[in-house]
Amino acid sequence: MTYGVLFAIAISPTAYIVFGIVVLLLFGNRLPSVMRSLGRGVVEFKKGVAGIEDEIDEAVRSADDKVKTEKKDSEV
Repeated sequence: MTYGVLFAIAISPTAYIVFGIVVLLLFGNRLPSVMRSLGRGVVEFKKGVAGIEDEIDEAVRSADDKVKTEKKDSEV
């Protein structure tokens, strides 16, 4: 087992609370703007993923249409 895993296991919930309080004291005034920026980033990421999914779906549909058209042409 590595030291990193041992350190992560050894941290108590109280240490997390103290760490959270220290972070709030240091970055409390900038925290709302950081969270707002993080939220905007997540929204943009989701829009990008949705756009890629739409492009993939469109490519699959056009390929299916092309195959159907070729089958119809070969049957005639």
